[in-house]
Amino acid sequence: MKNIALRTHKRCAFIDITRKTQEVLNECGIQNGAVMVFVPHTTAGITINENADPSVVDDLLDSLGRLIPEKGNYRHSEGNSDAHCKASLMGSSVLVPVKNGELLLGRWQGIYFCEFDGPRSRQFQVTVLAAPE
Repeated sequence: MKNIALRTHKRCAFIDITRKTQEVLNECGIQNGAVMVFVPHTTAGITINENADPSVVDDLLDSLGRLIPEKGNYRHSEGNSDAHCKASLMGSSVLVPVKNGELLLGRWQGIYFCEFDGPRSRQFQVTVLAAPE
């Protein structure tokens, strides 16, 4: 397992972490198995989605903002209830198959760290799981 630090610069943002995840896989030398990427934060999440057209990320952020507005009739006193809700929708982990040392993502897919309460110093964890030989 490897912890990766990152700094977010906006309150809400999707940060492509595909390359960094592949780098951790390369360091391990595992050829077949899976990679789990986990976010240990309650106001951030992780998802897999299109990384070819940046407007997809903008559309996702806009849609989440309409579904779960920043200001609402929330009871949580810290003022970031929307971030908790958005993070729960995205989820805290993804599992990606590995074959021949490569992440088996679809042609247009990327792994995104989803920030909903930034800017902050954050981290995510990459765990490489080897398949039995």
